[in-house]
Amino acid sequence: MTDPGTTDADSGASSTASIRTRRRRWPRWAALGAAVLVLASAGTSWSLYRKLDGNIRTDAGTAQALAPYEKERPTPVRGTQEARNILVLGSDNRGDGNGAYGHDEGSQRSDTAILLHIAADGRGATGMSIPRDLMVDIPDCRKPDGSTTAPQFAQFNWAFQRGGAACTIRTVEKLTGIRVDHHLVVDFNGFKKLVDAVDGVEVCLAEPVHDREAKLDLPAGRQTLDGEDALGYVRARHGLGNGSDTQRIERQQRFLGSLVKKVRSKGVLLNPTRAYPVLDAATSSLTADSGLDSLSELYELVRSVRDIPEDHIRFLTVPRQSYKLDINRDELVQPAADELFTKLREDSPVAVGEGGTGKKDGKEKTDGSYRGTTADLDICANTAR
Repeated sequence: MTDPGTTDADSGASSTASIRTRRRRWPRWAALGAAVLVLASAGTSWSLYRKLDGNIRTDAGTAQALAPYEKERPTPVRGTQEARNILVLGSDNRGDGNGAYGHDEGSQRSDTAILLHIAADGRGATGMSIPRDLMVDIPDCRKPDGSTTAPQFAQFNWAFQRGGAACTIRTVEKLTGIRVDHHLVVDFNGFKKLVDAVDGVEVCLAEPVHDREAKLDLPAGRQTLDGEDALGYVRARHGLGNGSDTQRIERQQRFLGSLVKKVRSKGVLLNPTRAYPVLDAATSSLTADSGLDSLSELYELVRSVRDIPEDHIRFLTVPRQSYKLDINRDELVQPAADELFTKLREDSPVAVGEGGTGKKDGKEKTDGSYRGTTADLDICANTAR
């Protein structure tokens, strides 16, 4: 039955219009719901981005300390301006939650220094380790208290202890003639978190290790270390091998190669669920100059090296030998060291392998390669304690 004055046709038209109205509302509600989800997702992504970006500490003081010395700093070789040289320093500071690794003596220290050279065309990357005990010329540097140190011939890691990153950069540039474009400082806790975030890193030991000082109790053979054991492994000197800094550096290089391989093989950075903890750990561990202190700048750095083949990611140590006046210190092997510095300065390829030096016409000469490793090598190849 219809209301008086309303025909069946009118009733049918009204019913049809109502259905059309409801049908039109469903797409509207669906679109609104999708918009809310997109906005929520964007909000979460932005929040995570801000969190990661805020993790990175900025070292503005180093640029200020370097500014007065700009005229004496090296200039890039023509045609190599697109290549980048980044000084990576491992902070040995016992403060900031790192007290478990020794007494805080109130001074900053660095026992790891790697000059990372990234080729202009992205064809390769070379990490050159500089031994902390290498005897070098350290320029006059400004100390944190504002006083200035006198130039001196001393072991390399004194530069960081006395004048921080700025003094270390000037020392490296004086030693190599290579312009340092950027620097990164990595601390103990950040290193441990990064290793744990990738579910550990594989190493290989020729013999069991029981080192109370380094807090290591490890069996022989292939194994995966968590962050705590990994830190002890890369820092230990006296409980592994012959106790030399050279072997410690070689362990660090093999470990870094294994870390690169782990991140790439598991597709960590392509999986958002796995990538966030890695990025959080990495950014939390870093103090960077103003050119690398944002997530977008670090992304551009990673993007520039992500397609480099693992056999073109090289780690080596500057040619060195025991210092003639103190066997507990190192000195450069010449002309091998200067030849290496020239190759990096001119953005030329560098070969690594067993390497070695020998006498020719009374002078030290290399065999064309430098002692080191590449990221593609199996971790148990040429295993040393």
